[in-house]
Amino acid sequence: MSKNAKIREVALHFIPVEMRVPLKFGAQVLDSVTCARARVVVEGENGRTAEGWGETPLSVAWVWPSTIDYEDRHDALKQFTINLAAALNEFGENGHPIELGHDFIKYRLYQLQDEFNATRSDEGALPHLAALVCFSLLDIAVHDAYGHLHERPIYSTYNSEFLSRDLGSFLKPSAEQVSFDGVFPSDFLTYTPRLQLPVWHLVGGLDPISEDELTGDEPDDGYPVLLRDWIQQDGLDCLKIKLRGNDSKWDYDRVSKIGQICKDKDVSWLTTDFNCTVTDPAYVNDILDRLKIDDPVTYQKILYVEQPFPYDLEANQIDVRSVSARKPLFMDESAHDWKFVRMGRELGWTGVALKTCKTQTGALLSLCWAKAHGMTLMVQDLTNPMLAQIPHFLLAAHAGTIMGVESNGMQFYPEASAPERDIHPGLYRRQQGLLDGSTLSDRGFGYRVQEIARTLPDPVYG
Repeated sequence: MSKNAKIREVALHFIPVEMRVPLKFGAQVLDSVTCARARVVVEGENGRTAEGWGETPLSVAWVWPSTIDYEDRHDALKQFTINLAAALNEFGENGHPIELGHDFIKYRLYQLQDEFNATRSDEGALPHLAALVCFSLLDIAVHDAYGHLHERPIYSTYNSEFLSRDLGSFLKPSAEQVSFDGVFPSDFLTYTPRLQLPVWHLVGGLDPISEDELTGDEPDDGYPVLLRDWIQQDGLDCLKIKLRGNDSKWDYDRVSKIGQICKDKDVSWLTTDFNCTVTDPAYVNDILDRLKIDDPVTYQKILYVEQPFPYDLEANQIDVRSVSARKPLFMDESAHDWKFVRMGRELGWTGVALKTCKTQTGALLSLCWAKAHGMTLMVQDLTNPMLAQIPHFLLAAHAGTIMGVESNGMQFYPEASAPERDIHPGLYRRQQGLLDGSTLSDRGFGYRVQEIARTLPDPVYG
């Protein structure tokens, strides 16, 4: 039975956030971010209305690596998000959030992106990944509102009771034995989600890992600076290592040094993130092969390898089977949607790193396609603070990931989430290597927004 909803109101806020320590994305070093937060009101078939919220950091360096001036890209992301809010407010379609999100992306987002880029002339085109991030908070808010409309968790609506279209309407299989006809997202989700998940900590390229790397400019704010202290305080058991991808000696030494800390502190798992800078699989293979011989304990701790190669998969169709033969190889920036997941699988990628910042709708459809074709899943962070943390956590809880969820907001801007932390302490403090979502409500994404003492800036739209 279909239970449709229509979007009635959209409002948009920009929340500036300062980082306590810099974060390096590729060649860009960040010390601040703008979080975009949306409020959406939907109306059900019976005339009843409900509001929902969504939020995403507009992470310029991640979504739009470029030599174009940072502020120009930053301003473009904000303006395009405003454009999307206006377009969604006028969308006028009825449906389930997955249907609305899919149709908006297919019939409006691409068009709006082309129109926006036509106005930029020589200023550089907004990439599709950036366009998805700008839409993601609006899409998340629609999902949240729909859960409140039906007074239930949003994940309990991803089935035939609420959707009028099955997955065959959205996805096309690659394998003959796979069919999406008569199948719904609920068929690929964890029926009883875990509300305590192992949490991954990001070791950034600028993060000091030993006292001799300290510069004296580190913050004195009560939070750890050195990796060993983070491990001790939060009980960490999973570390993600940011690497350069163009300096094999530095990358090998970095993994080896962190591997030694893992041995000393009994940390079980590592992953390596080469940040889309590698162009030849031999670069990754050489580092892995050397570790396997010279440092086998560290090699064994590497659970998977994340996105070494350029994120534009169509323009860089690299056969990566030699890497995935050594370790599971996960798409991240390349996995814009299920069609790119399909292309990646054909090239030898074995896993997908899902992100709610590419839209809740897109993450769910990519999850279903990947699971149907035997690919492994992870849920990766965009250093999500405030409300953005909660859908991110719930996606991991329902996805059945290879190991928990990545979460770094408490490392780079912990106090930005202080009001949310008062209501959900287990989601904004990592304790005994875990995140705990047991304080979430059973409506929408469970934010409990009315209890969170946060004053928002004036809306930029709505």
